[in-house]
Parts: sequence; structure tokens; C-alpha cells
Amino acid sequence: MQPTAPTSPPKTARLFSAIVVVAALGYFVDIYDLILFSIVRVQSLNTLGITAKDAVTSQGLYLINMQMGGMLLGGILWGILGDKRGRLSVLFGSILIYSLANIANGFVQTLDQYVWLRLIAGIGLAGELGAGITLVSETLSKEKRGYGTMIVATVGVSGAMLAYWVGERFGWRNAYFVGGGLGLALLALRVGVYESGMFEQAKKTQVERGNFFALFTNGPRLVRYLKCLLIGVPLWFVVGILITLAPEFGEALGLTGPVTAGLGVFWSYFGLVFGDFISGSLSQLLRSRTRALQLFLAFCAIMVAVYLFALRGASPTAFYTVCFILGVSVGFWALFVTVAAEQFGTNLRATVATTAPNFARGSVVALVPIFNGVAVALGTPDGPNRIASGAVVGGISLLIAFWAVSTLPETFGKDLDYVEE
Repeated sequence: MQPTAPTSPPKTARLFSAIVVVAALGYFVDIYDLILFSIVRVQSLNTLGITAKDAVTSQGLYLINMQMGGMLLGGILWGILGDKRGRLSVLFGSILIYSLANIANGFVQTLDQYVWLRLIAGIGLAGELGAGITLVSETLSKEKRGYGTMIVATVGVSGAMLAYWVGERFGWRNAYFVGGGLGLALLALRVGVYESGMFEQAKKTQVERGNFFALFTNGPRLVRYLKCLLIGVPLWFVVGILITLAPEFGEALGLTGPVTAGLGVFWSYFGLVFGDFISGSLSQLLRSRTRALQLFLAFCAIMVAVYLFALRGASPTAFYTVCFILGVSVGFWALFVTVAAEQFGTNLRATVATTAPNFARGSVVALVPIFNGVAVALGTPDGPNRIASGAVVGGISLLIAFWAVSTLPETFGKDLDYVEE
């Protein structure tokens, strides 16, 4: 690493500045759209003439995979642009794309239209969080940036609850229109938001910016990057498997009544609001990102065990209560992205902060077949074997994440004004 060219110190922002507010509201709309399809999946596909249960499941998974594919592509695209063109261009460009895609989703008449628009929406959704966290981290003082990213996440994840409420009460088309309208309205707040001073200084150096492949050409740098990715996997194991498959797990656990994925998502994301607030505050109070993440991963392990082994024959109310607490336990999402951003220099920071969360989200694509494969290896993918498979896959992902956190350098209070060689 080498320091950036010495110029005047980068301008710092207040904790509740326009930068923090816009990043937080942008993430709010981002989460709204990200979760909305899972909530309106059945209703929207039925309207398009897909009514058979198997077809709804298969086509729904196809749409989710297209959205996820868009996010993986968008993560790389926006990350590179964030380091080459600037954090602001990515922040507002991504908001514009997913807002327009949202509005267009409300007009779809065919499955093909729906598929391509979810791909485009996924590309747009990939950029906001990484750009927002990077901009906040670089514009707040090193003593306050943890609080800033905590605000972004706490406000942002509550967008899932609005998505559930709007989707349930106003229909799927109107829900998409609301999401798009919120995003476009947010663009009006761009006045008063300025570019990162660290990025402006990095532009004056001769070092190459936004070279995604530079993450793979240096051994220690690659290991650092992979460890950052692994920290986020347990969260998406919980959301992508335990919560998304809530009806199937409820059946396997012999609950006294049916449960829905929609309410599971609502309660787990409600928990995430509190978890992100607590984890961010804890990292500041302990003056350590590492210890805060270790505590939350241990908490998550306990709650995964409760979900899988302590709910047999329980009521749906007890199940949703555990979903809420499980959501609290994985409320380290912004802390994870903050750590990823703080591990790298200004010329690669946006690339890492944008690709890391999207690749972590994309881990669901690998986790689902692994989960199913383990269940089949244990006998059948139903009943007790599903519980055992969840324990195996969840346990391994948590152990690996704990190792990754424990072996990364501590970044609390780290000076971020440097570039990678």
C-alpha cells in the first residue's frame, strides 16, 4: 500500500448529513425492491396465467435467479465504475435504473417481459449499497463512520416491511409503482451530496483505479477479499434457506399451524433493523469490528440451533418470534460491508464494497443445491433430513465466517486515505 498524494485533508461530513440520509433512503428503496418479488411472486405469476403450483415454484425460482444474475453482473459493473467514475455516479445511477425497472415491472404482460426486467432491476440493485457505504465511510470521520453505516443499514432494511405492507394491501402492480416512485423521488435529494474527497485525491495519483482483476493478482489481497465474502454467507443462509423455506421447515417441525414465507421475511427483516443498530453500536462501543462480528456470529449459531431443534410442535406465533430473533442475530450486514470497505485502498474500495455483498447474496445460488444435496444424501429432502441438512450447511458456513472474521486485520479507526499498489 502507498499513501495517496498529499493535498488538503478530505472534507468530512456530519453524521446526519445529506450523504448519510440519501445513502440510507437509497438502501431503503433498494431493500424494498429486492424483497418485493418474493412477496408478490405467487400473485404476480397467477395474474400472468401461471397458476399450477409446480410452475409457480419453477418460474419463480427462474425469476429470482435472473434477478440474482443481474446483481452479480451489476456488482462488478458498478464496483468498477465506482472506483473509476466516482461514488456519486454509481449511487444515483443505480437508483435510477432500479426505479425505472420497478415501474416497468408494474406494466408487464408476459413472463419474458418479467424475466428481463428482473434482470435489469438486479443490475440496478447491485450498486446502491456498496456505493453508499463507501461514500459514507470516506466522508465521515474515522471515529463516526461506524455510526454512519449503522444508520444506512438500520433505515435500509426496514424497506422490507414496507414492501410486505404495500404488496399485501395494494396489489403487486401498484407495489412496483410505489417502489419506482420512491426511487425517483429520492433522486431529488441529490442536492447537497458531494463526492468523496478521498476519491478526488486518488484521481490525482497515477495508480490504476477500479481494476477488478487486481484483486486476483496478489495473493494476500485475494485472501483478504475472499475472507470478506465469507463473512456475509451465514446471513444469506438464514434468509435464503431458513426463512424463504419457512413453510417447508414449519411442516418438518410439525408446527401446530401453517406459516408463510412472507411473514417469515417480514419478522426476520424487522429483527434485522434492530440487529444492524445493535451491531453497529457495539462495534463503536467495543472499538472493534472483529469482536462485534464474532459476538453476532455466535449469537446467530445459537438461534439457528433454536430454529432447527427447539420448535418441534410449536405454534406459528413461536415460530415467527424465533424468525424475529434470528433476524436480529444476522443484523451485521452493514458491519460486514463496512469491514470489506475498510480492508482496501481508495482505488479498489468501491469495487470491493459493491462486489462483496452481491457475491455474498449470490452464495444462495450455491447454498440451495448444497442444502438439497445434503438432504438427499441423508435420505430424502423432506422432514428430519431437511432439519439435519440445515444444521450441517448452516454450521459449516458459520464456522468458516467466524474463521474469516478472526483472521482479518482489525479496521476500527483505520485511516482510509491510501491506495493499493
